[in-house]
Amino acid sequence: MSKKLIISQIRFKDKPCLATAIFDEEVNRIIELQISSKDKENILGNIYVGKVQKVATHLNAAFVDIKPNFSCYYPLNKNKMPYITSIPKRDAIRAGDELLVQVSTEAIKGKIPTVTAHLNFSGQYVALTIGKSGIGVSNKLDEDSKMRLKELLVPYVTDDASLIVRTNAVSASEEELIKDTKKVIKRWESVRHLGKTRTCYSLIDEAILDCIVILKGIKRSELTEIITDDKDTHDYLQDYINDNQVNCATNLRYYEDKLLSLSKLYSVESTLENALQEKVWLKSGGFLIIQQTAAFVAIDVNSGKFQSKKDANQTYQRVNTEAALEIAIQLRLRNLSGIILIDFINMALENDQEQLLENLQRYLRRDNVKAVVIDITPLHIVEVTRKKAKKSLVEQIADI
Repeated sequence: MSKKLIISQIRFKDKPCLATAIFDEEVNRIIELQISSKDKENILGNIYVGKVQKVATHLNAAFVDIKPNFSCYYPLNKNKMPYITSIPKRDAIRAGDELLVQVSTEAIKGKIPTVTAHLNFSGQYVALTIGKSGIGVSNKLDEDSKMRLKELLVPYVTDDASLIVRTNAVSASEEELIKDTKKVIKRWESVRHLGKTRTCYSLIDEAILDCIVILKGIKRSELTEIITDDKDTHDYLQDYINDNQVNCATNLRYYEDKLLSLSKLYSVESTLENALQEKVWLKSGGFLIIQQTAAFVAIDVNSGKFQSKKDANQTYQRVNTEAALEIAIQLRLRNLSGIILIDFINMALENDQEQLLENLQRYLRRDNVKAVVIDITPLHIVEVTRKKAKKSLVEQIADI
């Protein structure tokens, strides 16, 4: 698979925005898209000295301010080892405590942002998480690679920090992997030191730009080019690539064609427009209806204009197979998360249903965000879950 990372300037609601997209050359289309206002602050991933305003034991949660009168949700059951800066270490937090927290989830669907004490430091090949222990390796790697990488990093694991090895670590040398591991550990040590000396509400560590987050999720062997028409972004990327010795420096290009904009060249605007529509046409003539509700995402598969000259079951099988691939792309493109209910066209043969679910799960594995086929209900509704992190594309647009 060959992919390009596109960061282009667009205007939306008459405001300057940046569109960050992954263009898949195999399918000749954008498969991931994020829109952000150039004028609006992004807090996701930032680390602050937060202050506990209230502990709500009946909710098994606390409310932590990261700025004056800016409250975030802090789930107690998911934060067993907070790093409290205002007192000696203890497991339980109280109102008035100051602690290091990282914004883990943006404000989504009317809910306030969520913060965590399990700070995450992401490198090129590994990610360090504070408050946990052990070594995890990407499920996309084979067992031999998992074993080799685990053995290499055992000396760098402590009781209060865990390492997660990324998929692209398989192509790194041992020297590169150890260097990256030491770098994320040093970053944590710096944050811990600053947390002791800075005042409440201080921003201790600022998250990297969205384009870097997406860049880290692309296998180096698949990335052919990074293109941007935004000078600030180009310079930021160039510095990042140089500082981290990323093996794609020669593929970074500043786009300057005045006759054809970068967004037009890669159909960013039309992709955005289509991704905001409920109906998605399939090449066969069938179509999807995608509806995002407060509780879940509903997707209905229809045969539409497609009629096979053979039996009806063959028609349904072909439409469903095409729909499974398109659904996997649309979930990623629209950044839909949580509970997803899919009403495929009913097929008579059980083997066809099983093959459909296998195909859907195989397509979902291409997603950088964890997405899993859970089950099929007696009413033939397929249940899928996709991890929540960033806002959906619709919510990103609403914030501009």
